Amino acid sequence: MRTVLLGMMVSLSLAGPVAAADVTEPAPIEAGGWKYQLTLYGWATSLTGDIGVRDLPVVHADVSFADILRHLHGAFMGSIYGTNGEWMFLGDLIWAKTAFEASGPIVGTVNLVQTQAIASGIIGYALPVNIPNLDLSATAGIRYNYLKADLDIAPADFPGISREGKRDWVDPTVGLFAHYDFNDRWFANGLADIGGFGAGSKISAQAFAAVGYNWNEKISTALGYRVLYTDYDKDNFLYKTTEYGPYLSLGIHF
Repeated sequence: MRTVLLGMMVSLSLAGPVAAADVTEPAPIEAGGWKYQLTLYGWATSLTGDIGVRDLPVVHADVSFADILRHLHGAFMGSIYGTNGEWMFLGDLIWAKTAFEASGPIVGTVNLVQTQAIASGIIGYALPVNIPNLDLSATAGIRYNYLKADLDIAPADFPGISREGKRDWVDPTVGLFAHYDFNDRWFANGLADIGGFGAGSKISAQAFAAVGYNWNEKISTALGYRVLYTDYDKDNFLYKTTEYGPYLSLGIHF
């Protein structure tokens, strides 16, 4: 069963964040006109924490990005951002599929295929900070988590077992988003939020910061670091983890 739980840790660690990795590149605009940005990104995620399923013992996970990458069978990470200088919105989607296979003299063959998605949405309103080149917005939104697992166990001397399970929950969030222009090329972004409050997770929180570069009016890139903490414990399912790691993004402005 540790084999099964390791497979779960691998796929869970691909998710995250949560309001994802590129809220990081909104181009500066004048208030009143809407501008949009489509972003594709990669988050090199590692995971640490405790995971428990039904009556199985709680397992402490400490999974590196290299471990996750070996079991990855597909992933997509992208976001859409819009602002008119006063209001802003962000929609983000992370999808990942992992497959884990192991064998032994007692358990026989174990196959675990998992699919996980995190969909996030926030809206924000600019705060009157009166600092040149700094935009600061108060945000509110939701973070939806979905997990599906297909497990096949073929013991060496017993009939096989097949199981399928699903779990999903929604966390409301509140936070702050900041964008600062060093000049017309270089910029920095940051986001911090907290949520859950017992509606889904007990607590769900994230923070990230990034430095980016506008190559022209249409293309920008950013490099940053992101951390996502989730404490979910309901119906014999425990997921108390911290996901963390650097990310790289490509933004298209229109």
